[in-house]
Amino acid sequence: MNRSQPLVLGIESSCDETGVGIVRGADLLTNTVSSSMEEHVRFGGVIPEIASRAHLDAFVPALQAALAEADVTLDEIDAIAVTSGPGLAGALMVGVCAAKALAVATGKPLYAINHLVAHVGVGLLNARPGTGTGTEAGAAAKPVLPENLGALLVSGGHTEILRIRSITDDVELLGSTIDDAAGEAYDKVARILGLGYPGGPAIDRLAREGNAKAIRFPRGLTQPKYMGTAEEPGRHRYDWSFSGLKTAVARCVEQFEAAGDPVPVADIAAAFQEAVVDVITSKAVLACRERGITDVLLGGGVAANSRLRQLTDQRCSAAGIKLHVPPLDLCTDNGAMVAALGAQLVMAGIEPSGINFAPDSSMPVTTVSAPSRSQNRAFSALGTPSTAT
Repeated sequence: MNRSQPLVLGIESSCDETGVGIVRGADLLTNTVSSSMEEHVRFGGVIPEIASRAHLDAFVPALQAALAEADVTLDEIDAIAVTSGPGLAGALMVGVCAAKALAVATGKPLYAINHLVAHVGVGLLNARPGTGTGTEAGAAAKPVLPENLGALLVSGGHTEILRIRSITDDVELLGSTIDDAAGEAYDKVARILGLGYPGGPAIDRLAREGNAKAIRFPRGLTQPKYMGTAEEPGRHRYDWSFSGLKTAVARCVEQFEAAGDPVPVADIAAAFQEAVVDVITSKAVLACRERGITDVLLGGGVAANSRLRQLTDQRCSAAGIKLHVPPLDLCTDNGAMVAALGAQLVMAGIEPSGINFAPDSSMPVTTVSAPSRSQNRAFSALGTPSTAT
């Protein structure tokens, strides 16, 4: 295996995108994504069984397209990386089974990785030659992550702030949502307002026409009893909660309807969005300031939200924190980010996971990659529970 510039194939199937990406070291060669979102629209959300079947249909064409665009063959691949969690159990199973089949058929080493940490891995990708696709066009041959790096991941299934000391083996969870993720809250509120699915883009567009100050919606977990102080932090100082906000929007709509008044949909959308991005950015910046984090990477599908990007940039700048935002096609779930993290594991000399692992729909973010059998045996011999690399 080429450990200095490994050619890695990445497979992502944690939700409704079938992603296959190929990188050579830190160079992005291709990022092929097939989405089944249109099949979920009439249901108002992702249906796991439909997503799993869509992955089955899309995987082989996506793999063939990726290999063709990168102009490589499976024989040339040095290693395979696949999302093993977190995500929808059935969807993960399709990608993991496909990766295992490829690994067995080709004899290539297989890495089972955490797709949340992979969102940070895109920060280590150079642009694809001739496309400008990547973190920075004309970046150095071997980009490195800043030493004091945080990651704010905001998507339909996750809202988390991380501290990255080493992307291959030292990731710390600082805060997360305790109920709905931000993207999930957007979808639910869009349904209440009759805006359809997916809710994020619809609310973002409509909010530009509304008055965010017309209604004051609650900011969850911001009361002193949850926040505490820097010296004595509360239990949820860096955590978020959006379920109460969703309920507040529903009650607001009901009050207008009960009074026989027209519902100010644009104002509600703007006020709701402001409540979400206000609490996300304020808590993320607070965590970074108190933990000495000087750089933050914004990732996840909700990173496409215009107000979130704007307010994150403003508050990071005011706090002296440098904000890194990958191109939008690398913020959402994709195979390139999986391949990027896989390449980092190879270059760090991390042992492959092998094929004796199972998808983990609730894989903790501190688990960067599933341990190999030899690592498991080592942990067992020490009488220590098996955790991740």
